[in-house]
Amino acid sequence: MDIVELREKAMHLPLRPGVYIMKNSRDEIIYIGKAKALKNRVSQYFGSDKNHPEKVRRMVSNVDHFDYIICASEFEALVLECSLIKQHKPRYNILLKDDKGYSYIRISDDQWRRISFEMQKKDDGAKYLGPYMSAWYARNAVDEALKIFRLPSCTRVFPRDIGKGRPCLNYFIKQCSAPCAGKISLSDYNESVDSAVSFLSRGDSESVRQMTEKMNEAAENLEFELAAKLRDRINAVKRITEKQNVVAANVREQDVIGAACEKGDICFAVIRFSDGRLYDKEDFIIKDAGESPDLPSLRSEFIQQYYTMRERIPPVVALDGEAEDQELLAMWLTEKRGKTVRISLPQKGDNMRLVEMSRENAAERLAQSHGHLGHELTALDELAKLLGLTKLPRYIESYDISHHAGSDNVAGMVVFKDGRPYKSSYRRFEIKGFTGQDDYGSMNEVIERRIKEYYKNPDSGSGFGQLPDLILLDGGKGQVSAVRPVLEKYGLDIPLFGMVKDNHHRTRAITDEGREIAISSKRRAFTLVSTIQDEVHRFAIGYHRSKAAKRTLATSLTEIPGIGQTRAKALLTAFKTLKRIKEAEIEELMGVKGMNEPAAQAVYKYFHPEEN
Repeated sequence: MDIVELREKAMHLPLRPGVYIMKNSRDEIIYIGKAKALKNRVSQYFGSDKNHPEKVRRMVSNVDHFDYIICASEFEALVLECSLIKQHKPRYNILLKDDKGYSYIRISDDQWRRISFEMQKKDDGAKYLGPYMSAWYARNAVDEALKIFRLPSCTRVFPRDIGKGRPCLNYFIKQCSAPCAGKISLSDYNESVDSAVSFLSRGDSESVRQMTEKMNEAAENLEFELAAKLRDRINAVKRITEKQNVVAANVREQDVIGAACEKGDICFAVIRFSDGRLYDKEDFIIKDAGESPDLPSLRSEFIQQYYTMRERIPPVVALDGEAEDQELLAMWLTEKRGKTVRISLPQKGDNMRLVEMSRENAAERLAQSHGHLGHELTALDELAKLLGLTKLPRYIESYDISHHAGSDNVAGMVVFKDGRPYKSSYRRFEIKGFTGQDDYGSMNEVIERRIKEYYKNPDSGSGFGQLPDLILLDGGKGQVSAVRPVLEKYGLDIPLFGMVKDNHHRTRAITDEGREIAISSKRRAFTLVSTIQDEVHRFAIGYHRSKAAKRTLATSLTEIPGIGQTRAKALLTAFKTLKRIKEAEIEELMGVKGMNEPAAQAVYKYFHPEEN
C-alpha cells in the first residue's frame, strides 16, 4: 500500500485500545506499538511527517501494511505489546542487548596467589568465588580488596619478576605491598590474600569483626606492628563502606534511571540499590534516536524492555524525567513484581542527587562512545534544561564589547564546541558604525556583521559558516534587547541570553529580556557559563589592549617628519614592534607599502641619531 491507502485504512480503525503491528513488503514485523485509541494513534504515522523523528520517518517509509489487535483496556494492550515485542524483536522498537552473564572472582593456585575478575569459570585448578549476576559489583569488589589489602594489580609474574624493577606508584600511595621489589615476604603476602578472600566471600562486616579480634589479640601479645597493620585494614574497609553509604544515603531498595542525548544517540544508565548499598550499574546506548528525541516515549519503551529482561523489580523506580503512560507502567511493574511498584520523579533531596548521578553516568558513557568527556556533555545537558532549549547547545557563540571611554571600540567572539573552547572559530571585530561609547549599539552592529558573513557562505562549516545553537552576550537585558531585532530581521530562531555578573565581577545569572535565571545551583552549567564569560572577556580585552598599544606606538611614529597615521600603521603592520622598526635598514623600510626613500631615511635617522 502507498501512504494514502495506509492512512485511509487507519482512519477506519476503531477508537478502542489495542496493539498495532507494522509490517514491510516481505510481511516481516518491523514495529509493534500500543494505543489508547487505535484510529488516532495509527493515523498519525501516515499524516504529515514534519513532527516525526528521523527514526519514525524511516520506519513509516518501510511500512507496506499493518495489522491490529483490539484489547479490553489500555493496560491489557501494554501487557500484550511487551509480550509481542519480546517474541518478535521488531527492528524499529527499542531492543536492548542483554549481555548480562555470570561473573566470577578468581584466586589463582600458584605460589604467589593473585585475585582477579573473570567473566567465565575455567577448569584451571584456581579457586572461584561466585557466580555474581552483577559484573560491575564483582569488578569493583576486586578493586576494593586489592587496595585495602595492598595486593598487586599489575601483570608482573612472581616469583619470576621479583627484584627486576622498582615498585610502581601504587606502593608509594600505600595500595600495594610491592612483592616485585621484595618488600613483603611470601608468608605475609599469602596472609593478605587470605584476608582479602575472607573480605570478598563473607562481606565487610564479618571481615571487620574477624580482623578486630585478631588486632586485639595481637595488641595483647605486644605484637604492635601486626596490630597496626590490622587497624589500617579495618579503617580501609570502613572507608569503603562509608563511601557506599554516602552514595546510597537513605535509599533502601530502588532503581534509578537517567538518560543523556547527543548527536542523535541516547544512553540510559540504571543504578540499582539493595539493602542501602549500590550493588549494580548498567548502561545501554540507543543509536539513531534523532536530534530532538521524544524522551517520555523513549523512557517508556526502555522501561518495558529493561524489566522484561530483569527478574528483580524494586518497589521504587526513580526517573530523571516523565515517561509516557507512567501509571500504566507502574501497574505493569506491580503485576510482574507481585507487590506495589511506584515510579517517582525526584525533585529534591537524596533521590534527586541519585537521579543526577545516573544522568552523569549516562552522559559519561555516551561521551566515551563519541570520543570526548562526559562532564562536558552533562554541563550542556544541564544548561539546555535550565534555559528550556529543545536540543543540546553543542555550538555556543559568546560576545563581549571592550573600549576605554569610547576609544578603541572593539568586540570579541568566542566559540565553545561540545563544551570546549574552539579557538579556530574565534573572531575579532573593530566597531565601525560610530565613535564613542555605546555598548548596545556596538553589540547590535557586531551581531549583524556576523550574520551577514554567514549568508555569504551559508552552512559552509565552522567560524562564520555555521550558525550557533546558542548565543550568550556578556551583559544583561539591555544587550539582549539590542540584539534581538537583528535575529528577527533575518528570521533566525537562535536562543539568545545575557550573562549577568555580580558586584565582584563573577557570573551570577543568565537573563533574557524578561527574567533572570539563577544558575548557581546547577554546578556544571554554572562552571561552563562562568568559563565562557571569563574567556570572552579575556579575548575582547586582549584585542582592545593590543589595539590601544598599536595606537600609542603609531602616535609616537607620527612625530617623525613625513610619517603620518597611514605610514605609521603600515610600519607597525609590517614590523609588529617598535624594536624591529628601530633595527630595520633603509632598504627594509622602503619595502613597506606607502613608504618612499625620503620617508625611510627620516625613520632611520630618527632612531639612529648618532649616525646623523
